[in-house]
Amino acid sequence: MQFRKVDMETYYRRGVFRHFSEDCKCSVSITNRIDVTELRAFSKRTGTRFYINFLYCLSHALNAREDYRLAWDWQTETLLCWDRIHPTQYIFHEDTETFTVAYTEYDPDYRVFYARAEADCEAARQTRDYGLDSAAHPNWFDASCVPWLSYDALHVELPDGYLYFSPIVNWGAYREENGRFRMPVTVRLNHAAADGYQIARVFQLLEQAICELTESVC
Repeated sequence: MQFRKVDMETYYRRGVFRHFSEDCKCSVSITNRIDVTELRAFSKRTGTRFYINFLYCLSHALNAREDYRLAWDWQTETLLCWDRIHPTQYIFHEDTETFTVAYTEYDPDYRVFYARAEADCEAARQTRDYGLDSAAHPNWFDASCVPWLSYDALHVELPDGYLYFSPIVNWGAYREENGRFRMPVTVRLNHAAADGYQIARVFQLLEQAICELTESVC
């Protein structure tokens, strides 16, 4: 894993960062229903899993901007930026109603990522251990699906003052609306790292990644 230290003298959000990391420590989450019609059709056409295809598009989008790859070094009080971040998945076991964590290394090559994610999901299904190992995976973001519900809003609480910068992304079941399939996606980011614009860009980049993968006209 590689990273660089962010130069706070030239950081473009220096003033905003100081305010939301010192005076008003909080996070922001936005839920938006995105159009996944083409991704659904692509998955059916190629015989691939919609879940992994979406996970790839999400990982691709979050690696597109430095704002989503930030981290806070508590020992040196330094803002860091990872070269790359990777998705932490949660594989559900119906028999025990519990989850197993699956770490999948992101690769911009779709076929490489798909094969890794598929293997990681299968390995997680073979155990009932929770398997969380955050210490060994500092540059990983939470990616969690809520397939039982096509929800309208979702909120993730973190302790006040906790400078946790990794994105937390949830998504629910898609549903048909006026002939199109739309899916709720919730993006949570620390306010010191992102305002409404940066979070909105996640959705725009995600839709762009879906267009690029499915080769549709957007």
